[in-house]
Amino acid sequence: MVQLRVLIRVKEQPTLMEENQAYGIQKISDGSNGDVADEFYYRFKEDVALMKDIGLDSFRFSISWSRILPRGRIAGGVNQAGINFYNHLINELISNGIRPLVTLFHWDTPQALEDEYGGFLNPQIVDDFLEYVDICFKEFGDRVKEWVTINEPNMFAVLGYNVGNIAPGRCSSYVQNCTVGNSATEPYLVAHYLILSHAAAVQLYRKKYQSFHGGTIGMTIQTYWMIPKYNTPACREAAERALDFFFGWFADPITYGDYPKTMRELVGNRLPKFTKKQSKMVRGSFDFFGLNYYTSRYVEDVMFYANTNLSYTTDSRVNHTTEKNGVPLGEPTSADWLFICPKGFQDVLLYIKSKYQNPVILVTENGMPSENNKSLSLNKALNDGEKIKYHQLHLSALLEAVSQGADVRGYYVWSLMDDFEWEFGYKYRYGLVYVDFQDGLKRYLKSSALWYHHFLSNSSSYQMN
Repeated sequence: MVQLRVLIRVKEQPTLMEENQAYGIQKISDGSNGDVADEFYYRFKEDVALMKDIGLDSFRFSISWSRILPRGRIAGGVNQAGINFYNHLINELISNGIRPLVTLFHWDTPQALEDEYGGFLNPQIVDDFLEYVDICFKEFGDRVKEWVTINEPNMFAVLGYNVGNIAPGRCSSYVQNCTVGNSATEPYLVAHYLILSHAAAVQLYRKKYQSFHGGTIGMTIQTYWMIPKYNTPACREAAERALDFFFGWFADPITYGDYPKTMRELVGNRLPKFTKKQSKMVRGSFDFFGLNYYTSRYVEDVMFYANTNLSYTTDSRVNHTTEKNGVPLGEPTSADWLFICPKGFQDVLLYIKSKYQNPVILVTENGMPSENNKSLSLNKALNDGEKIKYHQLHLSALLEAVSQGADVRGYYVWSLMDDFEWEFGYKYRYGLVYVDFQDGLKRYLKSSALWYHHFLSNSSSYQMN
């Protein structure tokens, strides 16, 4: 029997100011910043009450490394106020019957470590990450029973070191207007140290904490489902390569102890190698797979990339598109990259089941945005029927995957509240809860939150053979 718990999460970005300083230039599309955002730090009790009103039984949030260790390591001092905040939040959640799932790294490398040795470009980061997570396990592990070591390591490596859209904003000059970086080598180097950091954290948790805390630990990987653009052998092979380069880049090492064969062949000596000891530590370093899914992509073969400037983008020899013969792959949304494609959600869940030994899966993010249209009245802004449709379709696809044997144990909506969305700032609203950024950050339940409450009240757990 499988019990599916329905869950939700919200994002914190307490060190965004430091991240922007690392860019050297402003890269937020609407010119905003995350200094205030939702003020979750001050309003968490109010927000936990909203979670309870909606009927949530779990909440995923991120701990900021710099909030615990302002200088990145214990020698630089421990911030007890930061530890106190997370203790208060965890206790508030549990007292309201809400189970915390904690993400340990959500792209906010301490600035001190960036300045000292380049952050995840340096193997020293593994030891410093281990020191940080040890504090978290010790301080919070008696109540936190589900841990995500790293959120979307593939997106962090690609956006931060291949195209330079997020901090630290590094890439080759022929990829984008970055002042420093190497898109041919740095994404792979960063990914390697992310994987080793993850595996070291899992090893520590299993040896020191898991037996008496009784929790589980894993990594969250974001992916699109890759659809062959045309029914040809070349397109089908391209779709496999695209999945290897995007999802298998991390899923293969933590399952099998090494990178996909296609990556080894196409990237060559630019792809770091695991030692035998490292491979043994990395292999099997998860209790569950965390999956973030939003949409899918058409994929076609473009072998001519082999003659272009080297980068992670071109190494897979594939081209990603969102339409075929002028027809989009799904219903469009306000974000030009996100099309509604629930079948891709079902397909990727079954792909993970088949290729990665049927692991336990937590869907740690799934959602869609609405445009932040300031001209709308509050009543119209709260009427987000398109989001209801999105989640209905994706939950149906999830249940179909479960009926075919995918071991899915949880589903988290992105996101609880409208928030500051990385390089897009406040351009999009992903939340079930509307936040009035112009009027004291007041919170209002959208129609999607009311629908979700009804859904949870009538079917908060499923028993399936």
